Amino acid sequence: MPRMPDLDKRAELLRSVVAYLQDNGVSDLSLAPMAEALGTSKRMLLYYFGDRGELLKQALDAARPDAGEMFADVTTEHEFVAAATTLWRAISRGEQRRSVTMMLQVLSLASTDADTYQQYARTGVEVMLAPITAALVALGHPRADARARATLVVSGLRGLCQDALVTGQRARIDAAADLVIAAAVAAPR
Repeated sequence: MPRMPDLDKRAELLRSVVAYLQDNGVSDLSLAPMAEALGTSKRMLLYYFGDRGELLKQALDAARPDAGEMFADVTTEHEFVAAATTLWRAISRGEQRRSVTMMLQVLSLASTDADTYQQYARTGVEVMLAPITAALVALGHPRADARARATLVVSGLRGLCQDALVTGQRARIDAAADLVIAAAVAAPR
C-alpha cells in the first residue's frame, strides 16, 4: 500500500513553491532548479504535485486572492465598493501584490504559448469574475450586465496593477482604481 502524503509538509512545500514562483517567475519553470532552491528534490515535487502542470495550477490557485470571500456578503452598492476597494488594496499593496505579478506573467504567456498557459489564464480570470458577477446580480444587475461590470473590475484593477509596476505613480493609479470601482456600480446611461 502506498504511503499517504504528509499534508502539513505538502502545504508548507506549496507555500515555498508560490514564493519561489513569485520571486523567479513562471515562464522558465523547471522543477530541478526549483527543487534545489527549495531544499528538496524533483522527485518530492512530483510526489506531492503530480507533474509540472499540476504544480503550477495549485500554486496559482493558492496565490490568488479569495474574491468569493471578499464579495460573499455584499448586499448594497456601498458594500460592493468596500469589497472591491479591499480587493484593490490586497492586489496593489497587500499580501496579494506579488501574486498579481505572477498572474500577469501567466496572462502574457497565454497569448504566446496558449497550449501551456491558456487554461491557467482562463481559470485565473473566471475565479475572479464569478463571485464579483454574483455580487452584482444580487444588487439587481441583469446577469450579462453584471458579468460585463465584473470584467471591468477584474481587468481594470489588474491593468492598473501592471501600470503601478511600470510607473510607480500610486496617486494617479489609486484614483483610477476608484473610478473603475465606481463605474462598476454606476447606473447605466
